[in-house]
Amino acid sequence: MLIRPPESLPSQAVPRRIAVRVKQKAVPAIRSGHPWLFEDSVKKAPPDAAPGDVAILYDPDGKKILGAGLYDPDSQLRVRILQKDPSQLPVGPALFAKLASDATAIRTNAIPPETTAYRLANGESDGFPGLVADRYADTLVVKLYSEAFVPWAGDIADAFFAANPGLVHCVIRLSRALEDSPFVRRAFPKPAVVFTAKPEAFNNPVRFQENGIVFEADVIRGQKTGFFLDQRDNRARVGTMSAGRDVLNVFSFSGGFSLYAARGGASSVCSLDADKHAIAACSRHFELNSAHPNVRRCMHEGIVGDAFEVMHDLAKAKRRFGLVIVDPPSFAKSAAERDRALHSYARLASLADSLLKPGGTLVFASCSSRVSADDLFPVVLAHTHVRELARTGHAADHPALFPESHYLKCLYAEKLP
Repeated sequence: MLIRPPESLPSQAVPRRIAVRVKQKAVPAIRSGHPWLFEDSVKKAPPDAAPGDVAILYDPDGKKILGAGLYDPDSQLRVRILQKDPSQLPVGPALFAKLASDATAIRTNAIPPETTAYRLANGESDGFPGLVADRYADTLVVKLYSEAFVPWAGDIADAFFAANPGLVHCVIRLSRALEDSPFVRRAFPKPAVVFTAKPEAFNNPVRFQENGIVFEADVIRGQKTGFFLDQRDNRARVGTMSAGRDVLNVFSFSGGFSLYAARGGASSVCSLDADKHAIAACSRHFELNSAHPNVRRCMHEGIVGDAFEVMHDLAKAKRRFGLVIVDPPSFAKSAAERDRALHSYARLASLADSLLKPGGTLVFASCSSRVSADDLFPVVLAHTHVRELARTGHAADHPALFPESHYLKCLYAEKLP
């Protein structure tokens, strides 16, 4: 168990239970196991309900219990549902311990060898709608996306420590949407809080392995929880198709795809990102892995700049690549941004096509949940001269059991002569 002073993280030992009656339209979804109750589906709730209160969900007549979850009064997702039958295991530390143990167990055979960083809980698909938990070697990173989990953060961290021997340090991070919440800031004065039994042993960035490649993750300020763990399987696939090729990695971040390409035998790798710190981290990762002969031989070029502008300039300079990876950030944070996002994806696809050698491979990914694979891939194919080879999604430790949890999609295609 994690040793922490009582004041280091909030803990709600005696939860407040509240009754929430739902509208009839929400009943089928709740009974089918959907983890969200929306604001417009609440028929009646206490006006003074606070974030983290345990909401017992009743049918519209208030007679039958439908489930239980955590209340979030400031969110359109008013209740994060954790339990169908609260009489069996009430929402609280014991339930968190079971959920963390179950999530850990299903990953026992899903993590490849020489890999010390992976997802421990993927939101609602692992019974935690509103948070994710990742492991980086001996460090647990929990990221909160809902105020409902804030009073329970200490109990949740303890649950994951109990289920995962070898953890020493914990970082609790807030999503950007929570950083300005007065309620959250009272519990977490900073966007990230570190607590540990061995403060003298905690170092950031945290060094870890992925399929034998050494990376570092900034678990306090880095994107997501510090690294894009969901792309692990796609990175490994890219490594198998890079031998002898010149590779362009667009939106490279800290060079995940770049390192796999180099180790896979790429002749050269060009990493492109708008963030100079990301390119510096990419170069650092090449240094950390320089003992591998393929990485040592690979010529690496880091370019800081706007992807659209740099890709245009590379095409104008008649640079051509045997493998082009395009893995942009989410261009659509809401449904209203979907059309604009598709336009941006079309531009990127056209630019990537202009940089591909005949017979070269395009790897095009999107992490936007607002843009489905059926929306994205026809646009990419319409703006390129390629033949589709395969479609993939999240890594195995990122299960997606609900339609809304499917966000990552990746297309592999070959440039036609």
